[in-house]
Amino acid sequence: MILSAGLSPAWQQILVLDAFRCGEVNRAREVHWCTSGKVCNVGIALHHLGGPCRILSTLGGPAVPLIERELNALGVPYRWVLTRSETRICTTILDQVTGTITELVENGRPLEPHELDQFRSAYAEEASHADVVVLIGSLPAETPPSFYRELVQRTPCPAVLDFRGEGLLGVLDLKPYVVKPNREELARTMGRPLESDESLLEAMRELNRRGAAWVVVTEGPGPVFVASAQGAWRLYPPPARSLVNPIGSGDALAATIAWATRAGRPLLDAVRLGLAAAGQNVRQLLPCRLDPRTLEEEAAAVRVESF
Repeated sequence: MILSAGLSPAWQQILVLDAFRCGEVNRAREVHWCTSGKVCNVGIALHHLGGPCRILSTLGGPAVPLIERELNALGVPYRWVLTRSETRICTTILDQVTGTITELVENGRPLEPHELDQFRSAYAEEASHADVVVLIGSLPAETPPSFYRELVQRTPCPAVLDFRGEGLLGVLDLKPYVVKPNREELARTMGRPLESDESLLEAMRELNRRGAAWVVVTEGPGPVFVASAQGAWRLYPPPARSLVNPIGSGDALAATIAWATRAGRPLLDAVRLGLAAAGQNVRQLLPCRLDPRTLEEEAAAVRVESF
């Protein structure tokens, strides 16, 4: 089983507009609602890939029945720690004229100490049955940065970590299998700009030296950088055939790395498959509805080079 765990789910509104004008009245041509947030996106992606999986997250307020109804319809297993805080609502605005995407993101609301305790206990139980864990997403306001370290300490299997900052630096000595920040997140984590590929590689090498077996760094539609103690690589995805909605592409990548890891695939193969999954994601309106039937063929088009 692959466990997707995190504290920042979302109920997502997607507005499709013929044109978006800031500061003016905008009328949407289409409105869609779906379960989202990184932790849920990963679980949905894993389910579509066909691997046994479970989402573990916090949930509260009016979004609870809406999210449960959609996940039940999809057949995605889940477990919640129910909270007094309401689950956030985030909005994506798709401008059909310019092709730009605007994200309005509500931060996760504070959780009470006993709710965090319940999550710790639920995580330890679920992780004990997992083959791979994905720990992903930002922490709600007022949650201590050490919270993810407490979870990683309770993880008896390979972990794919997708979060940043002090929380990421605080777990490296526990030797996670994969850490997956994007380039901007890694720059913030390291406290310095990473404008050149050389400076990026040095930051990745530092994470390796501090304990991460593999570091995977994304940068939007550009190449993905991978580093381990054995070497460093750039992976180039093929040009996107169309762009509908890129939101959730990094989550599709993280999910596929975990799925391929559980299947015993080498990390570079896992990242190639993950890039193929991300390419599928950008062509769809709703996040992480992946198709495993074409994944291998699309992954073959990903170019890998050492650097």
